[in-house]
Amino acid sequence: MSALMRRAVSALACLAFLPVAGEASAEKIPAKPHQVVIISFDNSNPVELWQRSRALAATTGARFTYFLSCVFLLSPETKGIYQAPGEKAGRSNVGFAPSKEDVKARLQQIWLARSEGHEIASHACGHFDGGKWTEADWRRELLSASTILRDAWRINGLDGEPRGWRHFAEHEISGFRAPYLSTGKHLDEALAQAGYRYGASGVSRGPAEPLERHGLMQFALPQIPEGPAGRKVIAMDYNLFVRHSGGFERADRDGAFEERALSAFHAAFDSQYSGGRTPLQFGFHFTLMNDGAYWRALERFARDVCTRADVDCISYADYVARREQPDRTVVGDVGG
Repeated sequence: MSALMRRAVSALACLAFLPVAGEASAEKIPAKPHQVVIISFDNSNPVELWQRSRALAATTGARFTYFLSCVFLLSPETKGIYQAPGEKAGRSNVGFAPSKEDVKARLQQIWLARSEGHEIASHACGHFDGGKWTEADWRRELLSASTILRDAWRINGLDGEPRGWRHFAEHEISGFRAPYLSTGKHLDEALAQAGYRYGASGVSRGPAEPLERHGLMQFALPQIPEGPAGRKVIAMDYNLFVRHSGGFERADRDGAFEERALSAFHAAFDSQYSGGRTPLQFGFHFTLMNDGAYWRALERFARDVCTRADVDCISYADYVARREQPDRTVVGDVGG
């Protein structure tokens, strides 16, 4: 073999060990994690909004967390079994269900949502401010929430209780959001003693990873830029309602409230999606404030982002489970 051919063979051999274009850079740049979006609802009262939120989930693949106020599982005839700390029996800041038939319809929606992979969590019962409650007060309120949920069918004399309901009520309620986000210094101890795994009553300056405190994972709703001046507001419909109309109901005839809310949701999302992909949380209520502007903004937002392949719109419970079991896959049948 000539010297020229030997040099050619040697060069080809070296080339065989060079990486294909793009392989080296792909190894050095890890894929971004999926963007997590956690959407939750407080109070969970009107049956039609259970149906509306479940329909949204059916079209987007999202899984929601419903923070349930247990007074909506009591009718005028049965409300007297609930007594909040320091209050007379049968009192609530948010009322009660209007009838036993309404209770039954809500219980059916809860069971459907649970079967579709959504999370049912606790918002206590009567929506009282527990900021100054003792640990014993909180334990009493938490016990009322759990027992009323467990016994709701029997309390109201309703037939059709699903098989497995009591197990669900006793073992699957793992998260809590305090009314008014008012926690005080004794709530964590009461939650831990009652077997909860996380609290979602905090507020952070921006999107943040949950913290561990008192054996619980602690989530905080972020403050996000909103409006022409980009002033921060808690990422919750009620806070937008107060920002936009002072907390007084106004018709959104020109869609301004809806568009401002949607722009704020997208700006907060885009910042994380193109950046570090910190989980993003949004809170809503089963109330159509300002002519339903914030629910319409939510629906448009979810249809855009929750359908993306690298975005996971999941519940708080699913996020906690992923943190504890990184290989866990979220499943659930949507629809119905």
